[in-house]
Amino acid sequence: MLVKKYNLRHVSTGDLFREEIGINSELGIKAKEYIDKGNLVPDKITIDMLKNRLEGFNDKDGFLLDGFPRTGDQAIALDDMMDHIHMKVSALLALEVPEDEIVSRILNRGKTSGRSDDNNTEIIKNRFNVYIKQTCPVFKYYEEQGKTIKVNGVGTIDEIFNRLCVEIENL
Repeated sequence: MLVKKYNLRHVSTGDLFREEIGINSELGIKAKEYIDKGNLVPDKITIDMLKNRLEGFNDKDGFLLDGFPRTGDQAIALDDMMDHIHMKVSALLALEVPEDEIVSRILNRGKTSGRSDDNNTEIIKNRFNVYIKQTCPVFKYYEEQGKTIKVNGVGTIDEIFNRLCVEIENL
């Protein structure tokens, strides 16, 4: 909904990984080993993959990065990539959702996603713990630059979308 409203290019590292896994590429095979355990794919693989995807995007008003950056090193690499293409990170929007709600949502998504990692509570909880340890520092990195926005992520899709729009339009 954000992509359509603001004419953005949606880039999901998860989708990129699933594409690679689907064609059984070397990258896909490596990524699958980490994803199946609920762990992050190593930064170098993720950064190189994203760099290849972002180069040449100039037909939209910007990007909505989904699932990236997830580590401090990825945030630094993203800033470097954006400098290279004469753009900048405008904001990091962080949806605040309690852990039990996240687990419930992912288990529900697992009913139709076809992803084995969406059906395993233990893997989902590990992913949440990895998020706390490795991804939360990204928030601090962008907070120091004055680019972070916390948004209540509980409610209907329309309620959350409207909250996000308010924040984006106040940038």
